[in-house]
Amino acid sequence: MAYKTSLNYSPNFDSKKRKKNQIKFIIFHYTGMKSEKAAIKKLTDFKSEVSCNYFIKKNGEIITMVPDLYIAWHAGKSKWKTFTNLNENSIGIELVNKGHDYGYEKFPKKQILKLIKISLALKIADLIRRLF
Repeated sequence: MAYKTSLNYSPNFDSKKRKKNQIKFIIFHYTGMKSEKAAIKKLTDFKSEVSCNYFIKKNGEIITMVPDLYIAWHAGKSKWKTFTNLNENSIGIELVNKGHDYGYEKFPKKQILKLIKISLALKIADLIRRLF
């Protein structure tokens, strides 16, 4: 299952590549900012020290900000079960949404459908890799 993305790379990632088998999770976030433009600006600003692997606009357009084999800075100091620093073990996907501070909005159907599509594609690619 393929998905089309445009590119708008963020400088905020670890330059050392990780192995595909290190990726264990997909973490969904919402931007929590006033506008899509402001969120993209922050995620591509070196000073912000934050990024994501994928950014999904309200219209469903997907932007690749950090390629999968590089560690995006989206989960901060994090822990889940025996995993610490979840950035190392996850793909981060940002959904444009103002969040609770700026008038939380319902996620558009196009955006959710693209989230499902990219999540399934990532999972299928992982399953195929494990089989071969």
